Amino acid sequence: MSTLHVLSHSPFGDERLTSCLRLLGTADALLLCGDAAYALQPGTAPFNALENRQVKLFVLAEDAQARALQVPDWAEAIDYAAFVELSIHHDKVNTWL
Repeated sequence: MSTLHVLSHSPFGDERLTSCLRLLGTADALLLCGDAAYALQPGTAPFNALENRQVKLFVLAEDAQARALQVPDWAEAIDYAAFVELSIHHDKVNTWL
């Protein structure tokens, strides 16, 4: 059973990203949207945690663009239509509120 985990809060404000990474299964994926896209700032602890974890990582393209963030080659920038497809593809969607 796979889960799409959706994070929208800044990784610098609380421990949601850290908690999420602890729970990710091998079939799971992680989508960064809103301020969670700041996790893709090179040289930061969240960036390093994501890079070293080698998760199936997606980011909403417009959120990365709005924050002037480059999407690394180990992540995939997607649009809202692809977000819907990811939601359908996974058995569950867990939004970290």
